[in-house]
Amino acid sequence: MYPDPSPLSDPSYVRHHHWMQQALAQADIAAQAGDVPVGAVVVGPDNQLLAAACNRREQDRDPTAHAEILALRQASQRLGNWHLNQCTLYVTLEPCPMCAGAIILSRLGLLVYGADDPKAGAVRSQINLPDGPCSNHKLPVLAGILAEPCQQHLQQWFAQRRQNTIGSSSE
Repeated sequence: MYPDPSPLSDPSYVRHHHWMQQALAQADIAAQAGDVPVGAVVVGPDNQLLAAACNRREQDRDPTAHAEILALRQASQRLGNWHLNQCTLYVTLEPCPMCAGAIILSRLGLLVYGADDPKAGAVRSQINLPDGPCSNHKLPVLAGILAEPCQQHLQQWFAQRRQNTIGSSSE
């Protein structure tokens, strides 16, 4: 009998899938509150949840209140250290330049994200800050975990927003 070569049975894939689902749950919270549905969780070296956050720009009236930034802050406070080199950040959307910079500065151990961001992605889609000359930390990245549900979540939210805007402007 041959072992199952499927990546779906690999324990690390199962772990990444689980935590990305937790990030998607955070994205739901953001959507319900009127913010762009992006969620993030930070997991520690022994696979324990250190932080969970969602976009709160609209709620907090703060342009820096991205899910990644809030999750990194929570994890650092919980650990009592800004070095997150043994932690993994799961986020539903490829980080923007601000978030990618904060992730690099945190010395994060691994970034796992769902959907690429073709407009503002700063990890691979538009620019690659982690591998750029300004980066003082080589960031391991795993992209595409639950990419389709992450992307669909965003597309549905934006479609609903457009529909609400069209519906309210015709009255």
